[in-house]
Amino acid sequence: MRSLNPGDFIFLITAARWTILLSLAAFLGGGLIGAGIALLRISSVRAARYGAIGYITLFQGTPLLLQLFLVFFGTDMLGVPLSPWVAAALGLSMNAGAFLGEIWRGSLQAVPKTQLEAASALGLHYFPMMRRVVLPQALRIATAPTVGFLVNLVKSTSLAAIIGFVELTRAAQLLNNATFRPFTIFASVAVLYFLLCWPLTIASRKLETRMAAAYKR
Repeated sequence: MRSLNPGDFIFLITAARWTILLSLAAFLGGGLIGAGIALLRISSVRAARYGAIGYITLFQGTPLLLQLFLVFFGTDMLGVPLSPWVAAALGLSMNAGAFLGEIWRGSLQAVPKTQLEAASALGLHYFPMMRRVVLPQALRIATAPTVGFLVNLVKSTSLAAIIGFVELTRAAQLLNNATFRPFTIFASVAVLYFLLCWPLTIASRKLETRMAAAYKR
């Protein structure tokens, strides 16, 4: 057991970059899955809607920790072993896709049907209608909950520590095992998580205000 030194805090700050990278990878992957899920949820094909509902129910109804375990150990049992980084990114992306898909589905369906009818009366087909009428309004509605989910996703990356991925929380665990200074170490980690999440919240508010002002014009 040893005392803490400045290098230990640099180690934590360095580990935070992996939290950021994992969050970005999961958000991008989840965004691709979520976009597909949202479109399937509003599809006129019943099988597509039920398939999307089943996906959402599965991933929202089971713990994220369990999902990470299944991805990491399940792929290994199938003969396709994944590194902790890949397994964590994949598991978080699949989980994020379920939540983002539902957020974006709600945003799309929140656009008043009267505007869709008006666009159709003007002769706009499906894709021009989505691009010019639906998506701009849905984007404004979805901004706050999407960024709110991103904040939650950043914090959820701490669960990747359980499969051996050395992000911020796992780095703190390793450091605590060497120094046994849990309060100082985990208080520092809490501050780092706050510094990562707080700017996102501020950016969300500013973006939402700006988009609302642009929409009023």
